[in-house]
Amino acid sequence: MWRTRMARMWAKWITCQVRSDAREAFAAGQRRWSAIADQPGLVGQAGGWDPATGRAHVLALWADEPAYARFMRERHDPVATEAAQAGTYTGIDVATGAVVLTIPGKAAGLHNALAHGTLLRVADCLLHPGRDDHFLDVQRRIWGPGMAAAGGMLAGTVTRLAADRYLVTTLWSGPDAHQRYTARDLPALRSRANLTADVRALTGHVLPLEPDWRVAPEHLHRAPGIMAP
Repeated sequence: MWRTRMARMWAKWITCQVRSDAREAFAAGQRRWSAIADQPGLVGQAGGWDPATGRAHVLALWADEPAYARFMRERHDPVATEAAQAGTYTGIDVATGAVVLTIPGKAAGLHNALAHGTLLRVADCLLHPGRDDHFLDVQRRIWGPGMAAAGGMLAGTVTRLAADRYLVTTLWSGPDAHQRYTARDLPALRSRANLTADVRALTGHVLPLEPDWRVAPEHLHRAPGIMAP
């Protein structure tokens, strides 16, 4: 079931241009973010390297904006200091916003999708003025059901990052399932959605997720992740 929420989940999307000679140091620092697994309100965090650009990307989800604000106030700076990543990148972009839609898939919720997904598909969309409602309706009616029917899509989110910017993220069981979707289902879905009517610019990412960059809430380590077919 599609959901909109009064107390909306909060997303953070991070992009880092990492120096070529500092990738190992950046990755080592990213592993240190496992220290926040006990933070109240954490839904999960995952990331990886974009094969197309070499940039590092990280997606973090929080129960709501107050939970994220508490983390930033109480935990972020000490963990960032310990991770010692500041000298490893030449540029960083951080965007946050409310999750306006959640996309159901094979996983038992977003906690488990973040904990067990091995690939993240991202569409960073800039909309034409006044197209928000139609864009979200198309996500509900066409994109979400189409991806779920393709098999291997675990769960996803649609986040409003700015007045005209939406981030659509879906977590997948693996590259084979995602490749089948892109070859078999994506062209027809793009045609049905009439993408250019809503979207004036789109940046896409397909990220193999780094297992040791994953941060799952402590209680989730004992939980099953994927619903039986």
